[in-house]
Amino acid sequence: MSAVHPSDQQLVATWADSLEGDAIDAGCGPGHWTDFLSERGVAARGIDQVPEFVESACSTYPSRAFLVGNLETLDASTCSVGGVLAWYSLIHHEPDKIHIPLHEFHRVLRPGGGLLVGFFEGATVEKFAHAVFPAYRWPVSAFSEKLRAVGFDVIETHARSTAGQRPHGAIQARRRGRP
Repeated sequence: MSAVHPSDQQLVATWADSLEGDAIDAGCGPGHWTDFLSERGVAARGIDQVPEFVESACSTYPSRAFLVGNLETLDASTCSVGGVLAWYSLIHHEPDKIHIPLHEFHRVLRPGGGLLVGFFEGATVEKFAHAVFPAYRWPVSAFSEKLRAVGFDVIETHARSTAGQRPHGAIQARRRGRP
């Protein structure tokens, strides 16, 4: 977590403290956010489609729950979780298909459940070269509209630019409906 920006840690901590019920760290990668959530008392499980990431996460955080899975078909019952964290896990989804994992997050969240999304921010939706696969930048407003279109209420948005790093965006949203 030492490489994570302090404002990101604070944002995720504040979001986690607001959750009721367990959470899914969707696209957990090396598992550090799953561990972070668990340390805050959230019953969190990490899901990633890359078996090597899950294997590494299990090795690094053996007391945490990690599964190989797809963000478009989560292994969770409808309306069963209190929160979904998607921290930079949607950056490789093509803009015309981003609604698929967003619908899935909506499906598994209880009414009133929390979603927190972190992503690369930009003035327009734009594809760019990134490590292994191309990624996409999103204006906070455009990503917010995608969330609203699938049944989320946007609670707050964040944008940050740090010298030497790509601009960052984050959106906290809640699944519409009463808990």
